[in-house]
Amino acid sequence: MRHKITLIPGDGIGPEIIKVVVSVLDIVGAQIEWDIYEDAQNVPDIVESVKKNKVALKGPISTPIGGGYRSINVQLRKELDMYANVRPAQSMKGVDTPFQNVDIVVIRENLEDLYAGIEFKEGEVETQDLIDYIAGIGKDKEPRIVSPRMGDDVGISIKPISIYESERIANFAFKYAIKNNRKKITAIHKANIIKYTDGLFLETVRQVAKKYPKIEFEDKIVDATAMALVRYPQEFDMLLCPNLYGDILSDLCAGPVGGLGVAPSANIGDECAIFEAVHGSAPSMAGQNKANPAAVLLSAVMMLEYLGEKEIAKKIDLAIKSVIKKEKNVTYDLCSGKKGGVGTQEMGQAIIKKL
Repeated sequence: MRHKITLIPGDGIGPEIIKVVVSVLDIVGAQIEWDIYEDAQNVPDIVESVKKNKVALKGPISTPIGGGYRSINVQLRKELDMYANVRPAQSMKGVDTPFQNVDIVVIRENLEDLYAGIEFKEGEVETQDLIDYIAGIGKDKEPRIVSPRMGDDVGISIKPISIYESERIANFAFKYAIKNNRKKITAIHKANIIKYTDGLFLETVRQVAKKYPKIEFEDKIVDATAMALVRYPQEFDMLLCPNLYGDILSDLCAGPVGGLGVAPSANIGDECAIFEAVHGSAPSMAGQNKANPAAVLLSAVMMLEYLGEKEIAKKIDLAIKSVIKKEKNVTYDLCSGKKGGVGTQEMGQAIIKKL
């Protein structure tokens, strides 16, 4: 079956690693027509393309730290209502790490929490109006909800969590577990401190869990989870997280399996999906033929599985893992701490040769 797929090469190392993916998919015989958007900031046209094609493959896109434009990744997720972020972390033979037999899938709610973009800059009139309003409604509450030090040098981010989105991501996670033969889901939260948002998330997820008695369910505080993940990650199966914790813990989960260079992901909604590596655009490495293409290749494997092309997906997955296992034609980050390694395109050619 032929598929038309939106392709967003991104910036930084994006075009280099996307080039490898396109070559691999071509060699393996995937019937794909690419709808290419070189300008990643052309969000309206990209949104329309993804709505039409239903599936996209995306390279990393830079987001300014602090000021500048808002994250294009977040914009795309919101515009396309892709509420579920799926990030697998799986051990591979040939990757130098103290941990073996790690196989975790992080399911991250993608639209709410502190990533909702409801922010107020310090020193602006509306920020002070909000501070004054909160002070007004909080002055008679015990304990007081406003610090006496909440002056005009304060910036504010609002953390919305809803029953609707919490139910949606929880149902997605449990259905994913059943479809993929997963046994246990651990809900991550800080409900002991953040009672009205994380508490709402946790209570909603607990109610959803009752509908899926065949899947073991537990909940765990986020800081305790972070500690446990670096001690015994093998004990976790699936993590179900609000947006911010999911972003942080999925990067942490990549550590025990070899780093972000082998960490794929998918953003999925009811109508469409975008597949991309977890790692960023690494602008300092751009154009140097050093970046590891495995994460975006594994994201393409997830994309093919989503499209029902399971045989082709399996072939590529086995070829990637075979090359990594031999530790010969891999980039510097996969060289077991030794110097050397081959370039991005050379690793891609080794995978193509294996295919």
